[in-house]
Amino acid sequence: MTTPQFWSTPLRYLRWASHEKPAIFYAIITGAMGPIALVTLPPIRHYFGDVDPAPIPLTYPIPQGRRVIPQGYDDE
Repeated sequence: MTTPQFWSTPLRYLRWASHEKPAIFYAIITGAMGPIALVTLPPIRHYFGDVDPAPIPLTYPIPQGRRVIPQGYDDE
């Protein structure tokens, strides 16, 4: 049983795919950029001054004192 061409000679396969099947070639290149971007983009963002936003509050602040009930909106 022979191994698939991509796993035996990946650079040769990519060269062939770039000419004969460009959609497959660009799909492989785009898919390979995902894990690379996961590692490289956060330090680049911080270098250019982009900061992480403040965390979203998970609770609603409860006001102190008595609750003021609005007047004048009752149906008569």
